[in-house]
Amino acid sequence: MSLANQFDFDVAVIGGGSAGYAAASATARGGLRTVVIEGGPEVGGLCILRGCMPTKALLYAAEVKHLAEHAATWGLQVPEVRFDFAQVMARKNAMIADFAGYRRQQLESGRFHFIRANASFVDPHTVKLDNGRRLTSAHFVLSTGSAVSTPPLPQLDAAGYLTSDTAMTLERLPKSLIVLGGGAVAVEFAQFFARFGVRVTLLQRSEHLLRDFDPDAAQVIETVFRREGVELFTGTRLLEARAEGGLKHITFEHAGRTRTVSAEEIFHGLGRSPNTAGLNLPAAGIALAARGRIETDAQMQTSAPHIFAAGDCTGPHEIVHIAIQQGETAAHNILHPQTPRRVDYRLLISVVFTDPQVACVGLSEAQARAQGRDFIVAGYPFNDHGKSLLMEAKDGFVKLLADPRSGEILGGACVGPGGGELVHEIVTAMCKRMTVGELAAMPHYHPTLAEIWTYPAEELAAQVTG
Repeated sequence: MSLANQFDFDVAVIGGGSAGYAAASATARGGLRTVVIEGGPEVGGLCILRGCMPTKALLYAAEVKHLAEHAATWGLQVPEVRFDFAQVMARKNAMIADFAGYRRQQLESGRFHFIRANASFVDPHTVKLDNGRRLTSAHFVLSTGSAVSTPPLPQLDAAGYLTSDTAMTLERLPKSLIVLGGGAVAVEFAQFFARFGVRVTLLQRSEHLLRDFDPDAAQVIETVFRREGVELFTGTRLLEARAEGGLKHITFEHAGRTRTVSAEEIFHGLGRSPNTAGLNLPAAGIALAARGRIETDAQMQTSAPHIFAAGDCTGPHEIVHIAIQQGETAAHNILHPQTPRRVDYRLLISVVFTDPQVACVGLSEAQARAQGRDFIVAGYPFNDHGKSLLMEAKDGFVKLLADPRSGEILGGACVGPGGGELVHEIVTAMCKRMTVGELAAMPHYHPTLAEIWTYPAEELAAQVTG
């Protein structure tokens, strides 16, 4: 079903990460002449190369080490736990090479054209490549991802710092580390480094870590971090960075005082920004939203109707499965403009892979209040649950929000063992718009972690008025 032949391609996808690959696969299956243009030094996208997969490999290594060090809890005698950081990184590298190799095979499979080059717009239907070529397309999907944000202090460039990108290539661990930020990236790396023996200090601007979650979730992680030796300062304002005397120093305000902390290295974990600077978007008539994001509607369409965007370059959520959903939505709307689809964020899932894990789906209490939504809420702690007691995994809780009249589940949160897995029970329930009564009546095997959901579900079911 090729479109107008006055263009070289029906669809040009700029960026071959998760969103771009999903869009290209769908348009190619639909019979459109599709090209993927990837200009990064490596092929695979952020998730595979420097994001989800490598970081979770490292975090799991840290968790295994932590469990071995605490084996006496279960009456086990484990000799002194030692590690070889080079082998930890080598295993991560080998796994990522496999994942990236498979993605490269997919991109080079011949289902669509694949060009290794950077692209920038000349006009709304034409891009020039840095290999000297120009090509035209009836439609575009922009999926150029994100890059580490500009550091909050200009002196950091002179002092030097690690990012989530460069930390993936470390050959040795620093003895001490200052982590800037309290979001998912910052806290995951903070715990990883701390569990491998690095003295970690974390500075967060907000009053709590993980500000996108309810405070009760953040407080659990803050308690665990302090117990594991992380020096934690929240409610801070960064003032200065400098390198001196073989160390790096950050000066900041905290509780009305000016303080300075020092470490061998600094980790900049204050987020990522859309990677769009080289696209020459004004030539295509594309508008930008806050913080440089490509502005789209719910159909992933930009201000230029024939150009769509997906993934981190448009947001608003920098999450892989959302990027894939956006890419597939953009592809569907190119293929089927008469029956367009919209991205529905009702089932938005967030997971932070600390130990304990932090996960949520749907509305948080803060979001429900901000929307003026009536809700009832109930929770249950892991320190009073059979399976988690057996595991000595007593930090955290589960929580459910429900409509007070219908009992429909509006949101769920899990801070605890396997939280990223357990939250999917609530994703399933919300996908089918189940009520708390239906969830409470659903059989759960004993003893399992999953049966903990039945306790808040039963409590809320008794309160439903409809």
